[in-house]
Amino acid sequence: MTNIGIVAIGRNEGERLRQCLTSVVGKVARVVYVDSGSTDGSVELAVGLGVEVVELDLSTPFTAARARNAGFAHLLQVEPQIKYVQFVDGDCEIVEGWLDFAQQELETKSNVAVVCGRRRERFPEQSIYNQLCDMEWDTPIGEAKACGGDSMIRVAAFQQVGGFNSALIAGEEPELCVRLRLYEWKILRLNAEMTLHDAQMLHFSQWWKRALRAGHAYAEGASLHGREDGHWKKESKSIWFWGCYLPVLAFGLAMPSGGLSLLLLLGYPALFIRIFIKQRRQNISSKHAALYAISCVLGKFAQVGGTLSFLRSKLLGTKSQLIEYKN
Repeated sequence: MTNIGIVAIGRNEGERLRQCLTSVVGKVARVVYVDSGSTDGSVELAVGLGVEVVELDLSTPFTAARARNAGFAHLLQVEPQIKYVQFVDGDCEIVEGWLDFAQQELETKSNVAVVCGRRRERFPEQSIYNQLCDMEWDTPIGEAKACGGDSMIRVAAFQQVGGFNSALIAGEEPELCVRLRLYEWKILRLNAEMTLHDAQMLHFSQWWKRALRAGHAYAEGASLHGREDGHWKKESKSIWFWGCYLPVLAFGLAMPSGGLSLLLLLGYPALFIRIFIKQRRQNISSKHAALYAISCVLGKFAQVGGTLSFLRSKLLGTKSQLIEYKN
């Protein structure tokens, strides 16, 4: 597959990085690993596997977007003939057969910029948080508005829109897809296995931080493209309503209303039921549908925290700091 290059990114992924790189070494024109300040020997591991390494300058804040852009630039410098780039996170292993399948789809569909497939959690049974990730990855088949961190992209399309927005600490893939769609490129979610992901999310605090990051991403995405594309505008409104407005009204009016305003809190079980029913209609088990619905309701409160974090940085004119959930 001389037309394909790999850009893997990571920091302190250890054995997960080994699985990631060994799943692609020798199968494409070139594999580039971009390291964001690892201290666990990741760089030496990659070099030992014959992978080219780009080490990011520590003086500039790390972001996944910045790492992917750096990897893409290096890849095209050493392999200028490459037509497609598979981006993959260092905690993911690419499934056998995916690269061929993805390339064929891009070859036969000239109006498609990005293809992605099914990302699965390697150990969904290890924690309810891993299970939630696995459910989150199961997106609808067909034309999509966005892709995730693992995807194969057409080089020409990526260059046309200027790559990822390196300033974003999260949500950089959907933001890239907004700009691609403005140029009338299409994004496809294929009915194929793509990667195995190892979230290693074992604690509630990790899940909460991840939800905080999502709230930040929704807010920043809506700020950038909400007017022109409606990007994450609906999601941001939902976060404000459920995570802020409703509880403030319910408790703020409790005394003047003689406690009647607390009935507004019944909206939360109603939201739970609505999400639960929607999941059951998609043939999700009752157990998993309930778990997903609970996470969606609780997540609103973490997400409003992430939204406030973005607004604070924007107001003060400061750069947002990475919100990391892994140890």
